[in-house]
Amino acid sequence: MITDERMQRIIDIVISSFLPMLKAGIAFTVPLTLISFLLGLILALFTAMARISGIKILDAIARFYVWVIRGTPLLVQLFIIFYGLPSIGITIGPLPSAIIGFTISVGAYNSEVIRAAILSIPKGQWESAYSIGMSYRQALRRVILPQATRVSIPPLSNSFISLVKDTSLAAAITVTEMFRVAQQITATTYEPLVLYCLAAFIYLMFSTVLSNIQGRMEKRLDRYVTG
Repeated sequence: MITDERMQRIIDIVISSFLPMLKAGIAFTVPLTLISFLLGLILALFTAMARISGIKILDAIARFYVWVIRGTPLLVQLFIIFYGLPSIGITIGPLPSAIIGFTISVGAYNSEVIRAAILSIPKGQWESAYSIGMSYRQALRRVILPQATRVSIPPLSNSFISLVKDTSLAAAITVTEMFRVAQQITATTYEPLVLYCLAAFIYLMFSTVLSNIQGRMEKRLDRYVTG
């Protein structure tokens, strides 16, 4: 049974911890997510293009990269980058290690999304572009990619929202993001249930906002396509 004194203590901890955790989320979690996702999208695009290029060596390299990253846990990848590489003389700071790890992960998973979106465009679109004198690059840039972008927006948005939650793994390599701050406060207050639930609530807030933005983007795209 929770006494009034303990309830007051819990309330005080929640009130005093909410702002520091929210600040850490805004200062570290959000930038970490944005930077990693944008760099990951660039990597994903190059990987997807390598997969559909028809050049065997590029296809093989891209397939191997996707196979390795998708087949190993993200936490293990972060540990290899931050804790493992120093053993061979490569030392990378916590935040850059997190960015590298998340970028590589985003690139591998989203390359399949982009590749599938490009392949979903009817071949007639390529043929129409060629018939008016476009080169392969022009057809890709002006005709195929704009259509593929509309197709890939929903799964890419889901990937972005997932990345927001996955950034909590950066706490394991000492990045002072929101979950790391929750761990630090827990170490002094000895209230793990309260603080981890508070962290979950803040992640839920971020995810809800992003989900609403995703829904609005999809509605606008639907109107554009049907119009």
